[in-house]
Amino acid sequence: MRVPLDLQHHIYWSFFCESGFCWYSNNQNGIFNSAPLNFMLRSIFNHRLQTHLAIRRYTKPATMSLRAISAKDAASLDRDLMETGGWSLDQLMELAGLSVAQAVWKLQPPNAGANILIVCGPGNNGDGLVAARHLSHFGYNPSVYYPKEGKNELYQRLKTQLRNLSIPFISTEDFSTSLKQSDLLVDAIFGFSFGGPLREPFPSIVSQIESATIPVLSVDAPSSWDIQGGPPKEGPGAKFMPSALISLSAPKPCVAFYKGRHFIGGRFLTKALTDKYGLDLPQYQGVDQVLEIGVDAEGKL
Repeated sequence: MRVPLDLQHHIYWSFFCESGFCWYSNNQNGIFNSAPLNFMLRSIFNHRLQTHLAIRRYTKPATMSLRAISAKDAASLDRDLMETGGWSLDQLMELAGLSVAQAVWKLQPPNAGANILIVCGPGNNGDGLVAARHLSHFGYNPSVYYPKEGKNELYQRLKTQLRNLSIPFISTEDFSTSLKQSDLLVDAIFGFSFGGPLREPFPSIVSQIESATIPVLSVDAPSSWDIQGGPPKEGPGAKFMPSALISLSAPKPCVAFYKGRHFIGGRFLTKALTDKYGLDLPQYQGVDQVLEIGVDAEGKL
């Protein structure tokens, strides 16, 4: 594969920076303008650069087979993290929300569509609120629809943080309009403990998300899905298949019914805990809090 000279200049610079070597030139005609230097660089690095370029262009996320964790064990895992692991609820929410925000970035960087609508639900479900804060700092324009707001101090502090960033909270009357104006929706309504049926006001909300034409990222399970049995047989959510799913800590059994881009998030489990619950510890890359584990949710769970 022959790389054009002007592209070689760009790749040499990228390669040097990514390899830990940064060299600066204020030459107005280009980064590398010296013929001897160009020749030396081409001679030394051309083979590596061809391979480097091919890998960057063609590498796809490998499909992994990760064991699913039941709703009962997921609740027990959370208790272990807080009772014996030294974690607090708000710390776990913070890492979960950061994972969600990073998954949004991997799906759709801000220059591909920055208007993100985050739909939050009841229960210990502050992940969406935390994600909204991180997305704002990442350069997105998040808005939050929170139809049944939490009343405790933790949620009040999370809402204060969002209001201090001028992140809007959408009313029920404006939800349909906001959905049409958004580039991506984060479905953070229910967690792994949801068992149905949907109660008001969520049937209408799920129906609108189900028929949305924008990408949807669901957190832990697509809303309305039973954590064990997957989508309902009829009614709101029966045909809901979000374009992406992020499983926090570990996949849940309903992932066996899912087809789409699948991420794992929550880089905080110890080997002792993964051994106790028979979980796989994925190899996260660099400083990422998320890892894409396959385009389709295939494999033995």
